[in-house]
Amino acid sequence: MLARARSVALIGVDAVPVEVEVDVSPGLPAFTVVGLPDQAVSEARERVRAAIRNAGLPFPAARITVNLAPADLRKEGPLYDLPIALGVLAAQDLLPAGALDGVLAAGELALDGSLRPITGAINLALLAGTLGLPALLPAGNAPEAALIDGVAVYGAPTLTDAVRHLSGQSRLSPTVAPAAEHDPGAFLDLADLKGQGAARRALEVSLAGGHNLLLVGSPGSGKTMLARRAPGLLPPLTRAEALEVTRIHSAAGLLPARGGLNLGAPFRSPHHTVSDAGLIGGGSVPRPGEVSLAHRGVLFMDEFPEFTRKALETLRQPLEDGTVSISRARATVQYPARFQLIAAMNPCPCGHHSDPEKACTCTPAERLRYASRISGPLLDRIDVVLRVPRLTVDELTRAPEPEPSGPVRERITRARDMMLSRQGVRNAELAGQALRRHAPLASGPEAFLRAAARQLGLTGRGYDRVVRVARTVADLSGSAEVREPHLAEAVGYRPRDLG
Repeated sequence: MLARARSVALIGVDAVPVEVEVDVSPGLPAFTVVGLPDQAVSEARERVRAAIRNAGLPFPAARITVNLAPADLRKEGPLYDLPIALGVLAAQDLLPAGALDGVLAAGELALDGSLRPITGAINLALLAGTLGLPALLPAGNAPEAALIDGVAVYGAPTLTDAVRHLSGQSRLSPTVAPAAEHDPGAFLDLADLKGQGAARRALEVSLAGGHNLLLVGSPGSGKTMLARRAPGLLPPLTRAEALEVTRIHSAAGLLPARGGLNLGAPFRSPHHTVSDAGLIGGGSVPRPGEVSLAHRGVLFMDEFPEFTRKALETLRQPLEDGTVSISRARATVQYPARFQLIAAMNPCPCGHHSDPEKACTCTPAERLRYASRISGPLLDRIDVVLRVPRLTVDELTRAPEPEPSGPVRERITRARDMMLSRQGVRNAELAGQALRRHAPLASGPEAFLRAAARQLGLTGRGYDRVVRVARTVADLSGSAEVREPHLAEAVGYRPRDLG
């Protein structure tokens, strides 16, 4: 007898429908899975057989053939365990006719018949909403999937519970989505950082407009300390943005067990030994990389020149386009990557060039070689570059009490609100005619900027980036127009070199 169940396959962060066809026919006992399964899907045969028997349900001594359609789409992971098991039971008339037609099912089976969570549950729920179907998932995935409005999500702890639900013996209750969470007090506070007024200002400007930031300074100057306080300065994500972030983290299997919607912007800080695939995404089975996990948040890259040249150059496309395309023989996967880069580096290999207390031991050639690891095209995509001096003990003790994160976050939020109400995007995302329309320059400021561009040798991209930063400086000051002082501050963030 033939039975059909409905499930999904994940292509990047998008779910596509998969039909699970199960045929139970007379013959020598066998269990075959076809339809381009990977190793985890092929091993479902053993999990399904043991789970059905240990749940006290009959497993047929017959020839079982499972087809995962469409057959030319690669099927990966253990999420097909549940629909295969339900198909085997339905093919024995242990489920009512048509019980599987009106539900989208996915889940990993343990040998005792319990259901384990899978990755990408929220993406499955999005597809279920598009198809107008309820979703049947492991209980551990139900809170995450319930974040999608208008979709009935049923969380089953075991295969037996799923069978009873579908047969009408004991219906499961739809899962209620947990409340969204955002607690700025849980983040590190700027009050911990004394002095460094210029660096604090550069961070504020960068976060307000979404501009990429590079901090250059000696060890101990506070670059990392400053960058790690960025999450506490960012305004909460909108619900739509938070759902985007949750979809990516769900596909990567990185969501916390509570499953609630986190309105805090993500903050990722990969080590400089990260592989290219770990940073950008990819692998034999494509997975989102750090740039996608930082979508709508901050990617902090400490010891910036220590990353491989190839890894740094692959940043150029996502920094410009906000997406990552990963091409493989069978498919091309796209991941969102609209992140804000904050990078930190030493001024030279020894770290003490221009340090007032420690002498630099590097030769000019070594300093030049070190700085040249950051290519011109990549540096051109960084809006704000600032040298952060290392403060002496006397300077730190004399420094006034630092401003905490709260007032800074309020200024950043006000500036963001101005941008979004005026143009719908952050200033860093303005381009072309939209930039000319929302950041027009009067004749005086334009002449000032042209002269600065000639002196600094700015490219066309660099010129536009100065205008975007100046627009953010104006927004922070509450000005509707971009004036010369705003441009002067923005130009100050464009040094000639990193040496």
